[in-house]
Amino acid sequence: MMTMKLFLIAFVFTCLVSGIVSSRSVLSDLENDAVSAKPFSSPQPIMVNLTLIQGADSKGAVCLDGTLPGYHLDSGFGSGANSWLIHLEGGGWCDTVRNCVYRKRTRRGSSKYMENQIQFTGILSNKAEENPDFYNWNRVKLRYCDGASFSGDSENESAELQFRGQKIWLAAVEELMSKGMQEANQALLSGCSAGGLASIIHCDEFQSLFPNSTKVKCLSDAGFFIDAADVSGGRTLRSLFEGVVQLQEVQKNLPKSCLNQQDATSCFFPQNIVQHLETPLFLLNAAYDAWQVLASLAPPSADPLGFWSDCRSNHANCNSSQIQFLQDFRNQMLDDVKNFSNSSESGLFINSCFSHCQSERQETWFADDSPLIGDKPIAIAVGDWYFDREAVKSIDCAYPCGNNCHNLVFN
Repeated sequence: MMTMKLFLIAFVFTCLVSGIVSSRSVLSDLENDAVSAKPFSSPQPIMVNLTLIQGADSKGAVCLDGTLPGYHLDSGFGSGANSWLIHLEGGGWCDTVRNCVYRKRTRRGSSKYMENQIQFTGILSNKAEENPDFYNWNRVKLRYCDGASFSGDSENESAELQFRGQKIWLAAVEELMSKGMQEANQALLSGCSAGGLASIIHCDEFQSLFPNSTKVKCLSDAGFFIDAADVSGGRTLRSLFEGVVQLQEVQKNLPKSCLNQQDATSCFFPQNIVQHLETPLFLLNAAYDAWQVLASLAPPSADPLGFWSDCRSNHANCNSSQIQFLQDFRNQMLDDVKNFSNSSESGLFINSCFSHCQSERQETWFADDSPLIGDKPIAIAVGDWYFDREAVKSIDCAYPCGNNCHNLVFN
């Protein structure tokens, strides 16, 4: 199985370099198919069934291809019976009609291709030894099938594409409220990658669902995408985000306070959203986010001669000038979170790893060799912050710092 996975990654990466396949249409899947440089084995996790949101189509809440959106719910128990964790799935974006048509033939754009069951690990685990603070909560994974971080609201009739991320979000929230979330005394909105960006965009909206007596906070994992120059001096990610915003009319659902000051594309970047949030937010990010290195900083389109090909697939192959470029990226990230971190309610865990989506993976969330800053793993840091046990503003020193990293390698 691992041999086949390595073959598929190698094939996709070769196609990217040669230009056969659009990087924007397939890189979203690499975040789940990358191989950790530190293998991990764990007990068999719980498998949770897919639930389609019946009647969502009557509200216009559909995936790119018009199919019903879905989620996976594992009910809480004991002291967590009235606590809810909503986790928004990630998976890149689509910024052109062509890429969205490609996407609607995958699980990222159609519930027809979604797994009927998925594993709940990391922050979704139901085992106290794997997820000490949230294991007995109602845990939900909302599937991602719109391509704009649950934030678009438009359509393209000629290509038979529905861009209804915002409506999917609203339909899912309405259904979960009817299943008991309206009685929640504690709630956490989390998300990974594009879902991590969505958890920032929808954070205040999530809080508004509940009375003031409910403890509501948000967690963004690997969602702090920054407006950085790529290795050619261009703006690969800004170009991508501009296409997403325009195609899917995301500006309708971005913070008005941001839009009053900046253009819509800028307001899709987390660095420009977080300062407008009123709800407590925790940023969990690798300082050298593997997806941003691969797809935003050094994509094949910005590196036609392949100077970065070895480095972007494995940081151990980077030369000194490439490492310095990545250090500059880290410095920009730290600069962008400086004002955010001054808030007494904000939380930070920025480790010096080449990783992505660390809350979903058991080995990075909470395990014997999971990443640490000081002596604290991610799960304990997030729990300490959520339950106000102590302030958490953890930023590791620069690479090669990074205690127990599970770095991702793209072979």
